[in-house]
Amino acid sequence: MSGIFGGRWGEGLLGLVLGLLYGFIATIGHQQVWRIGDVVLPWGLVLAILGAGALVAALRLSFESRLGSIGGAVGLVGMVALLTLPGAGGSVLVPNNLLGMVWVVAPALIAAIVLAWPRLPQRRGS
Repeated sequence: MSGIFGGRWGEGLLGLVLGLLYGFIATIGHQQVWRIGDVVLPWGLVLAILGAGALVAALRLSFESRLGSIGGAVGLVGMVALLTLPGAGGSVLVPNNLLGMVWVVAPALIAAIVLAWPRLPQRRGS
């Protein structure tokens, strides 16, 4: 049965595109911090991780199959991995610091947890 996205493969493609897009945006913004005196608040990393979890969880909950969330996870982790590579001039978007290391690991870990989470049984109508 084909739905609005053309069936399961359409859901997977939609998830892939959303994952690629979010991975690009979040990788650019994950290094943003607020400095208040000596305290550094990594708000960019916190929002990037929360958004990654929300994206994969929303895709997991929105579709019957896991193909949409698998596509989202592959797109997200793939874009993060791609953007960790140095550019032509040697510049990097993910530097070798604590925020960068957390951002490289967190999306893959979140995606693995969300994808491995079992489907909860549906409640029967009362």
